[in-house]
Amino acid sequence: MGLDDRKLAVLRAIVEDYVATQEPVGSKALVERHQLGVSPATVRNDMAVLEEEGYIRQPHTSAGRVPTDRGYRLFVDRLSRVKPLSPAERRAIERFLVGAVDLDDVVHRTVRLLAQLTRQVAVVQYPSLARSTVRHLELVPISTTRLMLVMIADTGRVEQRLVELPRPIPADDVIDLRRLVNEKLVGTRLSETPPLVQALVDESVPHLRPAMATLSTVLLETLVERHEERIALAGTANLTRGGLLDFQGSLRPILEALEEEVVLLKLIGEAEPSTTRVLIGDENEIDNLRAASVVSTGYGPGSTIVGGLGVLGPTRMDYPGTIATVRAVARYVGELLAQN
Repeated sequence: MGLDDRKLAVLRAIVEDYVATQEPVGSKALVERHQLGVSPATVRNDMAVLEEEGYIRQPHTSAGRVPTDRGYRLFVDRLSRVKPLSPAERRAIERFLVGAVDLDDVVHRTVRLLAQLTRQVAVVQYPSLARSTVRHLELVPISTTRLMLVMIADTGRVEQRLVELPRPIPADDVIDLRRLVNEKLVGTRLSETPPLVQALVDESVPHLRPAMATLSTVLLETLVERHEERIALAGTANLTRGGLLDFQGSLRPILEALEEEVVLLKLIGEAEPSTTRVLIGDENEIDNLRAASVVSTGYGPGSTIVGGLGVLGPTRMDYPGTIATVRAVARYVGELLAQN
């Protein structure tokens, strides 16, 4: 059965009041707080229909009602309008992120900021090397037989490796090696570099080939084979701020899930470009998170997505405010990566 506008207005009011007060919502309070234009008896009838349809439920012996996962889903999809951030909030985000000195600092500032603004648990994936491109490769001579290889990705990630050469090489050869690897690899996605690295060896002049062969082995390890993804987490203490009905009364499964990086990557690492994903309660594939909601999106310079970020909290979440904050922070981080 489809819900008419009045019943949808009642559902919206129940969600908004419950999120704000943490208390089950009764018909009398709804009539007093919201201009619904009908009597408490009519609101009670509407609530009975909403309960029958599975959008609200009655917890224990309380006279009030609380939204179900299904009710929150309808609210997010049809009833809520994303709250624009205030100019002060926008300035705070910008100021907080602009001071970052390097990529680690960007990630740590971002995760702390998300946790503070949303009052939820925040999760930020470091820019994924698999999705990055090579910005620059530097070869720094340490001795005649040792080089430091420094790979800088377009996302600001920096990887360093030591290269032990088979025999001493002069400084001019190091300059040639640096020029050749940059000409071949700069601007290429890391995941697409292996055939180019092999070509570097094949195309080398004979006297450079032994050094290039050694360098190429280290290059492959740096560019392709070490793609461990990293995650930053903040705001776990925010889980304790809620009411008795949050997380079905137990934080333990949530805390156990948050300790698993694989779980966190699954939550936010699969973000699509320019979409915000909202998973509510039972929509989560991970059993331990069936009492939680997750709001996540992808971020990156321009239209390129290099990682995901998001927040996790109780299903009793301020969805419009949280969605707006997650989107805004992702946009600012993307702009920051594009500038640097």
